[in-house]
Amino acid sequence: MSINLNKGQQISLQKADGNALTTVRMGLGWQAAPRKGFLAKLTGGGEIDLDASAILFAGGEPVDVVFFQHLTSDDGSVRHTGDNLTGGAGTGGDDESILVDLTRVPTHVDQIVFTVNSFTGQTFAEVQNALCRLVDETNGTELARYTLTGGGRHTAQIMAKVRRGPGGWQMQAIGEPSTGRTFQDLLPTITPYL
Repeated sequence: MSINLNKGQQISLQKADGNALTTVRMGLGWQAAPRKGFLAKLTGGGEIDLDASAILFAGGEPVDVVFFQHLTSDDGSVRHTGDNLTGGAGTGGDDESILVDLTRVPTHVDQIVFTVNSFTGQTFAEVQNALCRLVDETNGTELARYTLTGGGRHTAQIMAKVRRGPGGWQMQAIGEPSTGRTFQDLLPTITPYL
């Protein structure tokens, strides 16, 4: 059963049988909002290039990143499945996915923060049906979903993080709007959530 996360809500990444998850997929889906007016008829439907990134932190410092130009973490535990330049899945499936093998994440990495940014610079007012979801990759079960709502003039969002704790991994929905075209632009916004 999937949980619809609210901003700031946290869930444990333990299976119902008490076992820990081994591999999770953070999926990102979106659609371009329909354009209105005379120019929309001339230019047709919009395409928006949102990019999913995963930034690995150790003790509050970034130590690695997975994004469209670096598809696999240096240790191989986190892997991006590839860049989608237009979106389209929206409320259905994933347009971009990042796979995390929690059993292979190095012990010094204590948090992985997932972000989304508009590489082409459109604001989230031009995006609809954007979502971030966490899936148990071993059986395809959706564990949690965070819906990006409200549009807005921002071009990025700090979506969620997974954090290593004494009882195993936990996921927290962050949902903090930000501005930036790349994950580097978002680092000052991420810092308060570490």
